[in-house]
Amino acid sequence: MKEIRKTARDLMTGFCRVCPVCNGKACAGEVPGMGGLGTGSAFMANVQALAKVTFNMRLVHEITEPDTSTSILGLDLSMPVMAAPIGGVSFNMGGKRTEEEYINAIIDGTKQAGIIGCTGDGVPPLIHESGLAAIAAAGGHGIPFIKPWEDAELYEKLAKARDCGAKIIGMDIDAAGLITLRKMGRPVSPKSVDTLRKIIAKAGVKFIVKGVMTPHDAALALEAGADAIVVSNHGGRVLDHTPGTAEVLPGIAEQMKGKLGVIVDGGVRTGADVLKMLALGADAVMVGRPFSIAAMGNLTEGVVTYSETLRTELMQAMVMTGTESIAKVSPTILYSKA
Repeated sequence: MKEIRKTARDLMTGFCRVCPVCNGKACAGEVPGMGGLGTGSAFMANVQALAKVTFNMRLVHEITEPDTSTSILGLDLSMPVMAAPIGGVSFNMGGKRTEEEYINAIIDGTKQAGIIGCTGDGVPPLIHESGLAAIAAAGGHGIPFIKPWEDAELYEKLAKARDCGAKIIGMDIDAAGLITLRKMGRPVSPKSVDTLRKIIAKAGVKFIVKGVMTPHDAALALEAGADAIVVSNHGGRVLDHTPGTAEVLPGIAEQMKGKLGVIVDGGVRTGADVLKMLALGADAVMVGRPFSIAAMGNLTEGVVTYSETLRTELMQAMVMTGTESIAKVSPTILYSKA
């Protein structure tokens, strides 16, 4: 990973510093780019909230080979990890790799690792077109995410997403406030429950609503027919001064567990972070910026290497907390002063 990160740093100069600790401090306000909006507080809150979560170390047991596999939304995964939908290589990552090279690396690399990658959407059209082409080439193994466009563009992209063979489609409703799209004059907007219900019915496949930060919105997503939600503040890129996702996740998971899939992103960097999020109530975890760095650093091989690193770290954390399998992850592995 050291060499992959060095190459990524060279290629992403001016857009991402590939900091030793990716916490949003050095890149505050750098949108476009890989930073957080405004003061960067929402990006930083994700990392800080997760850092406050600590483990109970338990080693009087016989677990040496924990089972990291899981199933969600009909997917059998080697670990409960997905690569988050990120696009716009030219204006977010420096453009030293093409959009096609980048998203092919994400989709192919995650497939090789036994997990799944998500594709992004935006302007120019090449972003979603490259993503859908990559998913089609991978036999439908990938999850395309569509921005909350107005009707005509939205339904056209839903149809294209189905046609690429994807069995699951997502919408990042939090992108309604994305500054890069606003600057480009593209109509994106929040969606009512009724509108969201129509969109999900039109999709005709399993549907994920990304950008849920309250139990109230989670309940509305369920009401609209969503199969899963992603607890996410869009990496801190759409609204300054929001709490970290690890802080709001337990309250959402408590109400939604068993009713729909609960996925979370935000500040996840290591396999231990993945285990923390699972113990806080998530069924699966999305990882964003680290996968982008891995893809920029060494394309498909970079994504595979980072995935393998994550799984090794996850296994180590499971052994050290006495966790036999993903199915047996429990809040009891987390330290509490109470």
